[in-house]
Amino acid sequence: MLDEIPRIKLAHLPTPIDEAKRLADKYGFKKLLIKRDDLTGFAGGGNKARKLEYDFAEIVKGDFDVVLTAGGIQSNHARMTAAAARKYGLDVKLVLGGPDFNEYEGNLLLDVLFGAEIRYLVNDDANDHLTSEMNKWAEELSKKGRKPFVLPIGGSTGLGALGYVKAIQELSEQLTDKKVQIIMAVGSCGTFAGSILGAKMFLPEVRIIGISVSRTKEAIVQRTKEIIIESTEILKQKINLNEIQIECYDEYFVEYGLITDEGKNAILECANLEGILLDPIYTGKVMAGMIDLVQKKIIDPDITTIFLHTGGLPILFSFESDFARIANCTKIYL
Repeated sequence: MLDEIPRIKLAHLPTPIDEAKRLADKYGFKKLLIKRDDLTGFAGGGNKARKLEYDFAEIVKGDFDVVLTAGGIQSNHARMTAAAARKYGLDVKLVLGGPDFNEYEGNLLLDVLFGAEIRYLVNDDANDHLTSEMNKWAEELSKKGRKPFVLPIGGSTGLGALGYVKAIQELSEQLTDKKVQIIMAVGSCGTFAGSILGAKMFLPEVRIIGISVSRTKEAIVQRTKEIIIESTEILKQKINLNEIQIECYDEYFVEYGLITDEGKNAILECANLEGILLDPIYTGKVMAGMIDLVQKKIIDPDITTIFLHTGGLPILFSFESDFARIANCTKIYL
């Protein structure tokens, strides 16, 4: 049934798996792999490409002329939605929120390059406020005769989550050892929900572990279950949620969008030991969480561990001041 769901091509798939031997040696993992979904290619790469392949199949099929979505100031989803809309000849409107700013950096700059019109909620990135403003804008556009499609924050719908059901199927074909544990970021819950459902279908021995970057564990469990139900309805499958374990940890972020000391150290470790770049909002915090969980013996170091790299490279360029101070640079004037 999964292969019968309409889908357009945005991502370069399958994404590779890299072995992180030096990180593994330092922190005691028997085997640590990185699933490189930062290399999906489209519009700077990242996990959102997989979800948008399903969402935009619906959008392109419909009679829409403008796409609206919402997110934080450095939203990967907003950036990739803007790019996908432009690729298919559609107008794009973004409702973003967060700290006030003077310069357009990181994903926000790319949103500008993709020609997105932006409404920005200063010092406010609450999901309900962003969603309310987005819906209000869609109503305005409808009254003007436009045909808007509203894509929820993070693209986290039952349809979009199928991108990660498909991703786990892809991963199952890449692995020889099927008993693994997968560590991933959890924000709007679509990637997490799709991965859990995909594991149920294609990798039943896998353990999925989520690291929250924005929500409480309780909120994540509730929203993840809702998305899983939506996805199974699309797939016309029945599922017993009592048989699905949702494992998530919410102690590795302070506030969405802010860098943590542990996340910063994890970014530097990964860059210097593996030559792989993480970001301060998502993957840096997840790497820090993974390291802490293995040190606490919550993650079994003897079982192959897969770190799902969900992308976010452009975000790094909005945190220049946090990393410039460690620069080892001598200026020479001739």
